[in-house]
Amino acid sequence: MSSKIARFIDDNEEKLVQQRRLFHQHPEVGFTEYITTYEIYHFLRGMDCDLAIGKSVLSSDERMGVPASDLLELSEQRAKAYGVPEEFLEKIKGGHTGAVATFDTGRKGSHIALRFDIDALPVKEAGSSGHIPKNEGFNSCHNGEMHACAHDGHASIGLMVAKFLNENMDDLSGKFTLIFQPAEEGGRGAEPIVSNGWLDNVDYFFSGHIGVEDLPVGKVSATTAGFLASSKVDAYFIGKAAHAGLEPNAGKNALLAASASSIHLNGIARHKDGSTRINVGKIEAGSGRNVIADSGKIEFETRGSTSELDDYMMSEAERIIHSTAGLYGVESSLETVGKALNVSCDDDLIEVVRDSVKESSLIDEVRDVANLGASEDVTFMIEKVQKEHGKATFMVFHSPLKAGHHQSDFNFDEKVLSVGLETYLSVLTHLNNKESSSS
Repeated sequence: MSSKIARFIDDNEEKLVQQRRLFHQHPEVGFTEYITTYEIYHFLRGMDCDLAIGKSVLSSDERMGVPASDLLELSEQRAKAYGVPEEFLEKIKGGHTGAVATFDTGRKGSHIALRFDIDALPVKEAGSSGHIPKNEGFNSCHNGEMHACAHDGHASIGLMVAKFLNENMDDLSGKFTLIFQPAEEGGRGAEPIVSNGWLDNVDYFFSGHIGVEDLPVGKVSATTAGFLASSKVDAYFIGKAAHAGLEPNAGKNALLAASASSIHLNGIARHKDGSTRINVGKIEAGSGRNVIADSGKIEFETRGSTSELDDYMMSEAERIIHSTAGLYGVESSLETVGKALNVSCDDDLIEVVRDSVKESSLIDEVRDVANLGASEDVTFMIEKVQKEHGKATFMVFHSPLKAGHHQSDFNFDEKVLSVGLETYLSVLTHLNNKESSSS
């Protein structure tokens, strides 16, 4: 089917880029992807698939780090102004974003699941003349939000995979589940989807990421190593306000407790058994220069090359925060708002990917492994599939990168979109053909 795939990519390459640019213009952070979900639904409706949205996609109670109700409301109003119908918003309101499309051929075969993340980051996009999205008129329309991690590309690839499946159902067998996942950033969206059963009884699971390493387009890594287990945590400090000049002794300074905790956290001893990380990314405290601050908040994360090492970092972080709060006479509490696991991809799939794309004119090298050295909540899906004896991997579609992920001038070479699409389609059809020939 390689010639059919090549023709499909040729026929849809321009649409693939256009779709990516549409998503890039309208970035939405985790659990506020109302416009993005609608565009995905709009693209998929009418196809020969079962299409799920809202609470059927993800378990409401299993979500962590859901934005405050006022932010959700603002995002919903923004989507309404964009043109998302009110009856559609009603089905996904309250942060129930994302979609799942299931293509069932009705013929015996493997159940293959694919995951594409769709959320953006709270990053203000660069406006410099050297930034291609700015130059070509598809930079972010949402101030302070940006697709700075290629999820716009992932979602677009996923839609084209769906289009191919829809057009070629008669030539395929088995079942295909395409997951368009919200809230990957911060490790919040995958576990609620797993909890709703979408990864049950999956034989093969594939996901992937654009970029990661600054390499020419055409190089693909079949697996990924170096997933760091991670905990995303908000720490709250409650003190007592007082007049800073009249009676400073009456106050309990939550700002100082939050600030001191931020410094002390970086003093956690690193562990002999592997890599550990900690970062305080945001601090909020106080109300005015002449008021002893009665509240404070820090947003931080821990990471470890194993779940045990992440637990060690979290245990130490909790001890330091509560002890530091005690020094200042304030109360403290912690809330976990995201998680990611440490898992390994299945090496068996390296040869599957390599054999699948060996006739490709777009892919010139398949590498065994890419080293991520970061965290991804796709690990919950990988773990679920592997526990049920399925095979799973997370691929990387490399691209030149002018700037790193999560930076304001991040962008990728759009030719990598076709590489990613061809890889997925080739793997799906290769596994299908392999099963047909063995039956």
